[in-house]
Amino acid sequence: MSSHQEAPSRKAPRAERAETETERSDRNWDELMQELRVTQTGIQILTAFLLTLPFQPRFTELDDFQRTLYLVLVALAVTTTALLVAPVSLHRRLFRRRRKPQLVETANTLAQIGLLTFGLVVTGTAAFVFEMVLGAPATWIAAGAAAVLLVGLWLALPWRMGRRPLSSRDF
Repeated sequence: MSSHQEAPSRKAPRAERAETETERSDRNWDELMQELRVTQTGIQILTAFLLTLPFQPRFTELDDFQRTLYLVLVALAVTTTALLVAPVSLHRRLFRRRRKPQLVETANTLAQIGLLTFGLVVTGTAAFVFEMVLGAPATWIAAGAAAVLLVGLWLALPWRMGRRPLSSRDF
């Protein structure tokens, strides 16, 4: 950079993409679908794990707290699965009806709620497993640690990155 050129502003806005609203909706939809593929796989595996537990010999030994926690986790896992798969159903129902911007907006909302319930399932499942293996004190430590980890990575980190001033490498 020569001495007469100014350094890029750290608060300079990102250059807009040269795309139509339709192209933007298509790109946003594709990005959302890639993200949902990851979360759908995770919740499907976790739900399958939870659904196999009643068929294990030790399941009959669960006390009332453990049984209630288990049923809450199954309900949350089913809810999360519904939320994260709903965009696919919406797309099928609205296919070729020129509703992509509304579809992207609704799917984004469903995905965000689905991530919240997914975090609850992950946290609760960690608590459930620690409850079964180590008992009450470990249950709350595991739940707290899982919650802190998920809140840190899924909420605090993106929030912090979004507040960071842009630099020249962001362009």
